[in-house]
Amino acid sequence: MIAGLGDAPDIVVGPGDDAAVVRAPDGRVVVTTDMYVEGRHFRRDWSTAHEIGRRVVAAGLADIAAMGANATSVLVALGASPDLPTEWADELTAGLRDECAEVGAVVVGGDVVRSDPMVLTVTALGDLGGREPVTRAGARPGDVVAVRGRLGWSAAGLAVLSRGFRTPRVLVEAHRRPTPPYAAGPQAADAGATAMCDVSDGLVQDLGHIAAGSGVAIDVMSAAFEVPAPFEQVAAALGGADPLQWVLAGGEDHALAATFGDGDVPDGWQVVGRVAEGTGVTVDGEPYEIPSWDSFR
Repeated sequence: MIAGLGDAPDIVVGPGDDAAVVRAPDGRVVVTTDMYVEGRHFRRDWSTAHEIGRRVVAAGLADIAAMGANATSVLVALGASPDLPTEWADELTAGLRDECAEVGAVVVGGDVVRSDPMVLTVTALGDLGGREPVTRAGARPGDVVAVRGRLGWSAAGLAVLSRGFRTPRVLVEAHRRPTPPYAAGPQAADAGATAMCDVSDGLVQDLGHIAAGSGVAIDVMSAAFEVPAPFEQVAAALGGADPLQWVLAGGEDHALAATFGDGDVPDGWQVVGRVAEGTGVTVDGEPYEIPSWDSFR
């Protein structure tokens, strides 16, 4: 077993038994599950096993943070070919462990089955610490929209890899391993965030979930975003792609987006829009064509 799995104060029974036992000091448990299929969500020729491990866990931990909770534990199921090298599986497990360590969570169990293609399923659990969960349904007209974390970096890196390139390295690495702002979720909850979600499918699309859940309209201000220089370089190299589209519609960075009462935005968050009466999401007051980042469609 990789060192560090199942070892944390809130873990009563860790890996190796019929089930794990995890303390829930708050009395409520936040739970989320994601499934990843090789070729659809990750590629072994693009990423190392360690990077894949960190990447798949990051998505679940970001979902927990987006509820205003702190992640405590993770379960992982792996479906793989029986000829999968043991070294690759060990490296994957180390990646799972290392990403969990970013938030003090641990891997407490899972399952392994024979499968082709490879499939990974990650279930993350979290504790609210006495807070009320921050859902998608609380945004109010007059609120501001703010974000914390990187936007568009993973999408730009995907565009690079999809063309067979490996540079700029900073973008490729951003796709291989996102860096969600985990601590910003509980921070936003403590500051009175009225609604929140993680940006897994693109900012405009995910803000659409808040707009629909809250029964409001959201307008995003494109001038609030500074397009990073590597985006401009890659867009030019790819024949004039729109780098702002990566920022507004690119997925898998797992930044956090939240709504706050005006004046309640905590340090480190950037205001990028406003909530109003109505429906849907606009950019600079106009409809925005969203390239789909939805895993089912």
